Amino acid sequence: MNQQARSPEMFEELAVPLFDSLFNFAHWLTHNREEAEDLVQETYAKALKGFSSFQLGTNFRAWMFRILRNTFLTSRTGLQAKMTVPLEPEEEEGPVVAAVTEETPESILLGRADQETVQRAIEQLSVPHREVILLSDVEEMKYEEIAQTLDIPIGTVMSRIARARRALRQLLQALPVAAKFGTGRSS
Repeated sequence: MNQQARSPEMFEELAVPLFDSLFNFAHWLTHNREEAEDLVQETYAKALKGFSSFQLGTNFRAWMFRILRNTFLTSRTGLQAKMTVPLEPEEEEGPVVAAVTEETPESILLGRADQETVQRAIEQLSVPHREVILLSDVEEMKYEEIAQTLDIPIGTVMSRIARARRALRQLLQALPVAAKFGTGRSS
């Protein structure tokens, strides 16, 4: 690879369009604007430093999200979170099959149209569930991109998404009516 192909300008061209998505993901992970800003800044610094190791032609977006996630996990756990160790016990139910119901997480979200309620519910999810919901439904990543970002098999991605949506549906259904619609009074 020639030097020009690995220029800071090329890095900037690839990385700058991802800033808002990376910041949103970091903010969801940290629950703190200043920490999210620091996390994104550290992500960009690490990515620029390691840009020579990036394989051109592969998924740059997934590479950046993986750096952000690993930086977050390292800062929170001191490397205690190993990506090969399941973060939750995998259920031995066989393959995950999505049941057809009248209410899905998406229909609940659209029906309520209350961003604060949804945000509160997502914040209550475990980190592994929150990650897959944000990457799939907010960042609109494909399963392959999520698998690359989280360094897990695609089957685990599908399983976690199904479980995360189920948990989110239960959280949203369990909210009191007043909280669902953002009013402080009940009818």
